[in-house]
Amino acid sequence: MTRLSPAALETLPAEVERPAYDRAATRIGVVHLGIGAFHRAHQAVYLDDRLAAGEPDWAICGASLRSPDTRDALGPQEGLYTLAVRSGAGERLRVVGSVRQLLVAPSNPEALLQAMSDPAVRIVSLTVTEKGYCHDPATGTVREDHPDIVADLAHPREPRSAPGYLAEALRRRRAAGLAPFTVLCCDNLPANGRTVHTVLSRFAELIDPDLGRFVAGEVAFPSTMVDRIVPATTDADRAAIADRLGVQDAWPVMTEPFTQWVIEDRFGAGRPRLEDSGATLVGDVAPYELMKLRLLNGSHSTLAYLGYLAGYETVSDVMADAAFARLVRGLMDEEVTPTLPVPPGADLAGYKRSLQERFANPALKHRTWQIAMDGSQKLPQRLLGTIRDRLAADAPFRRLALGVAAWMRYVSGVDEGGRPIDVRDPMSARLRALADEAGPVADRLAPALLGIGEIFGDLARDPRFAAPVTEALRRLLAKGAKRTVAGLG
Repeated sequence: MTRLSPAALETLPAEVERPAYDRAATRIGVVHLGIGAFHRAHQAVYLDDRLAAGEPDWAICGASLRSPDTRDALGPQEGLYTLAVRSGAGERLRVVGSVRQLLVAPSNPEALLQAMSDPAVRIVSLTVTEKGYCHDPATGTVREDHPDIVADLAHPREPRSAPGYLAEALRRRRAAGLAPFTVLCCDNLPANGRTVHTVLSRFAELIDPDLGRFVAGEVAFPSTMVDRIVPATTDADRAAIADRLGVQDAWPVMTEPFTQWVIEDRFGAGRPRLEDSGATLVGDVAPYELMKLRLLNGSHSTLAYLGYLAGYETVSDVMADAAFARLVRGLMDEEVTPTLPVPPGADLAGYKRSLQERFANPALKHRTWQIAMDGSQKLPQRLLGTIRDRLAADAPFRRLALGVAAWMRYVSGVDEGGRPIDVRDPMSARLRALADEAGPVADRLAPALLGIGEIFGDLARDPRFAAPVTEALRRLLAKGAKRTVAGLG
């Protein structure tokens, strides 16, 4: 079958949307680190809209910091790929053309540094996941003992980490008399712009105090909030898309109709008119971020761990179980909502209804296993911050405690049927070692995992937190996830 390419665009079915602009006339203005499925379903689509609207300076150079898979899939397609927007009403296809260049950092670090140092590049954006910032999630500071940070400090001109590439590119631009690019973090970190500012300023300071002061004082780090559910693409998805297109797309992206991007309007070197493509530009992203992290991400993680343990493959499968749907409603209404400062004009009740509808969307095969990845990095933002606020208010949090306990049960590495769990987490070896030593005994397993300071900080020393989490883990080990959730009432 013919491969998707610029030449093949004219052969696509009429209902397939495609770039309505001259791609060859566009210029790269954004370098994006971490060009995975989420970026291609979210930021790249907004920028595709701006290119189509007559803003040609905002095409994307996408870089992978680890794997060549995206480059190898999309390179022969000149960066083109299909976005499949799925809902109960059907599927809408769009070919996105905003990605003009694809790089793999380990294969050619210099090519990426040159791209980031190009005067035409005014934004470097990132979706490298929480672990990609080499920071301590409990404190928000750079982990100076992280292997990649240690290597980058020893050889700063040959970076391997996201902070390393950012610092070296900013150093080069400063030396050349070029304005710094804006660093636009699009990952689920608390106050993500300020967090990356803290991480990168300290990292740069360790390389050179003058560079550290430059990064701290001259580089813009607007915070953002991003939201769109993007399941992993399967071989069945590829086959279905090829059948509809009549050409082969090596890596289409599946997503939902809903998309949201809230951005603090603080850019150092200009920006595209993203608000004209549906983004929300604000002075302070914090209340929007908190709503999303605690309502969407916190609920998602809780459903993922409990749902996986209960034997459900996808989030929509979990939501089809009335007890789990009731759990997530109670989590949102009774435990999360009282902790939220709601932005003026926001429809909080409507937002929560939309989340529950999105979770239940049967057209999105969002696997519980995929959402469960990297929990050690996600818990502090998604669940523990809410719990801290509930503790400060002397308020109960039994559903949140169950979410934490489900993570503990999950990372022990053995499911309820005695089968191994493929735990994908930067701390997986450490977590499994602690679990193996403690055994499936709540009074041993909970304290062992709570003792990980990088995740729980001082919470482990608070009996008001440790006791309900241990009790929830005790119920999970004794009854299993389904019976435990059903018993919540």
